[in-house]
Amino acid sequence: MSTGYVYDPLYLEHNRVGHVECRERLETTMQVLREQRLLDRLVEIQPTQVPMDHLLEVHHEHYVKLVREVSERGGGHLDPDTYVNERSFDVALLAAGGLLNLVEAIMNGEVANGFALVRPPGHHALRGRGMGFCLFNNIAVATAYALQRRGLSRVLIVDFDLHHGNGTQEIFYDTSQVLYFSTHQYPHYPGSGHWSEIGEGDGQGFTVNVPLPAGVGDEGYERVFDEILYPLAERYRPEIILVSVGYDAHWADPLGMMLLSTTGYARLARTLKEMAEELCDGRLAFTLEGGYDLQATSYSIAATLQALMGQEVYDPLGPSPQPSVPIDDLIIHLKGTHRLV
Repeated sequence: MSTGYVYDPLYLEHNRVGHVECRERLETTMQVLREQRLLDRLVEIQPTQVPMDHLLEVHHEHYVKLVREVSERGGGHLDPDTYVNERSFDVALLAAGGLLNLVEAIMNGEVANGFALVRPPGHHALRGRGMGFCLFNNIAVATAYALQRRGLSRVLIVDFDLHHGNGTQEIFYDTSQVLYFSTHQYPHYPGSGHWSEIGEGDGQGFTVNVPLPAGVGDEGYERVFDEILYPLAERYRPEIILVSVGYDAHWADPLGMMLLSTTGYARLARTLKEMAEELCDGRLAFTLEGGYDLQATSYSIAATLQALMGQEVYDPLGPSPQPSVPIDDLIIHLKGTHRLV
């Protein structure tokens, strides 16, 4: 079955000159996808603005009103890192709606898997607060839709951005209907994501944080996916897998100190595709979070799509020029914490 993608030129209109979370992230990506003729092999999923009742299943009404008001008066900042301009409210609604439409297309059997090329990103957005460049939590909105509107009871969220998805964790911290799994550089912004954060109440044991030291590369990430994520997913048996992917863990990215390569990102995507095919009829949706080196992000998105389509991956940037640090002790500890031994 085919692979879908979501994109709309409106995503470029949330922009602030000089900010790393800029329109060029998607402009460069779309240029690379056209050059590699990947768009011709993908199914385009049209985004629409997320219905307000869906958005309010995740975010507080007063916060949604705040974002609208800041946007309507010409823009401003929700915090020092997180800007809003006059188009941001509409763009953020279209970003959340774009991923929701992709999940709907997957659930309806129109595509097997896909990638929502949306912005602004979402995984830092809390129920009542935007932060970390994020306005609305796109993946949380899509997850709530899958659970409440499509009758699912088990969603696996895999987050392998450079930064911990504190917003997604907060929203689903007390439920067993979501298994939230995050790899991230630690300690790093936003400061959360310690291995001891495992959920509470009905959700205890259903939050899994992998706080990685700086300098972990392809081999380390592969070990985490193979030795921690895969057995957890087999035990959980998700009905769909949703992925927050940030390309700021690439060795060329200016904001982090991780050493993933474009080829490494593709290998992780292949692992997730295999996992979805084994556990949930191939249902797998990616959504874009971080990634701030334009070349690294663009080529890694292309490689991710190539992996989802089962094609050969093109990596013009090559492997990290630095050696990777070992994480044997962390893996042993996490296996014990989550009863994988």
